[in-house]
This record gives sequence, C-alpha cells and structure tokens, in this order.
Amino acid sequence: MLTFSILTPENLALALLVASLAGVVKGMVGFAMPMILISGLGSFLSPELALAGLMLPTLTTNLWQGLRDGPRAAMASLGRFRLFLVVGAVCLFASAQLVGILPAGVLLTVIGAPLVVFAIWQLLGQPVTLREASRRIEVAMAVLGGSLGGLSGVWGPPVVVYLTALGTPKAEQMRIQGVLYLLGSIALVAAHTGSGVVTPASMAFSAALVPAALAGMWIGYRLQDRIDQAAFRRATLAVLLLAGLNLIRRGVMG
Repeated sequence: MLTFSILTPENLALALLVASLAGVVKGMVGFAMPMILISGLGSFLSPELALAGLMLPTLTTNLWQGLRDGPRAAMASLGRFRLFLVVGAVCLFASAQLVGILPAGVLLTVIGAPLVVFAIWQLLGQPVTLREASRRIEVAMAVLGGSLGGLSGVWGPPVVVYLTALGTPKAEQMRIQGVLYLLGSIALVAAHTGSGVVTPASMAFSAALVPAALAGMWIGYRLQDRIDQAAFRRATLAVLLLAGLNLIRRGVMG
C-alpha cells in the first residue's frame, strides 16, 4: 500500500486520530484544522509530509462547510470577500515558493503574538470591533493570511480576527470561513505542486485522513448547533488564543 511506504501503521493510526480531533474542532468553530493537523502530524512526521497531509482533509471539510447553506449563500459570501480572496491567493502562491528557503520562525512569531493579545483582550470583555468592513484592514489580513498559509499551511487566524471584529453572526461566519478556506485550500495544493511537497505518496496519505476528518467534523457540527452566538464567540476566541500560542511555539522552537 502506497501510504504504508512512507509511514508505519502505528503512525497512520495516530494521524487518523489527529485528523478526527481536528475535524471536531473545525465543526465547532469553523477553523483550526490546519493548525491542529500541522502541529499534531508534525510531532511525529516530517514537516513536508505533515503539510501535505493536511491538504485534502482541509479541502474536503471546507467544501462541506462552505456549501452547508447552499450554493447561493456561498456565492454571496464569495462576492463579499472577493478582494480578500484575490490578495490572499497571490500572497499564498508567492510565499509557498519560499518553503525550504525562507525561515518561517520570525513570521510565525510576529503573527502569533498579536493573535494572543487580541484573543485575551476579547475574552476579558474588552471588545475590539469594526463598525464596517475596511478595505485597508481586509487587505492587511489577506496579506497575513496568505503569506502564513503558503509558508505553513495555516491561514485561518487572520480571517477569524477580521470576522470576529466585524461581529459576524455565527452561521454567516461559518459559511464565509468555509468559502474562503476552500479557495485557499485549492490554492495551497496548486502552489505546492512545484515545491516538492505534493507527490503521489504524500497525497495518498492525505486522502487516507479525509474520512476521519469528515467524521470528526460531523460531531463538531452537532455540538456547534447546540450553542448560541455568545458561546460560539467565546469558543472561537479560545481556539484563536491556542492558535496564536501555537504559532509562537513553532516560531521559537521550530
């Protein structure tokens, strides 16, 4: 079996467990799957294989998330955030070519620290809000998200900061994240076809993780449907705080 040619059955079983956990969290708050997969898989696999492993699970779960309310709602979200998508995709493609050349530690730390401050500030009851969408802030978040995504496969936190600051309702935030991350997932796979990360063996491994990720996401959806907007916001901020701390950890420790 092609998957077993690049990792042991024990490592595959552990990878399936990580994918299931990532699916549960994504189903609850709409993001963090790449963060959990890259951190979990990277603890016992090479960084390149961990990055490849997250590609197909994130793509399929984002497809489900983005289309959960139907194609028409997804297209409306696509139109609303088209600037974010274009800028983020350009930055993702550009930064993906620097994998293995540019040390990502500084970038991870610089992005992670503000996320931690933002999440703690919000959780302490000091809201940071935007009355309306700002093109400059949207472009800035797209640059951060795209650059981070190309280097590490994790592009969600800047998106979540922007949507949370806008006070986006739960259902709409889930849908918008799904649409944005779906196109980001496609761009990530395309960007790494020439970087050496995407190979037949690594994609077979990534495909093996898809059922576990989908099953976990189904559980996460059931949990998310039971909580209100306030609880959803707190859960989102808690995961965002963990995401920021994880980025700092990766930036400092490698």
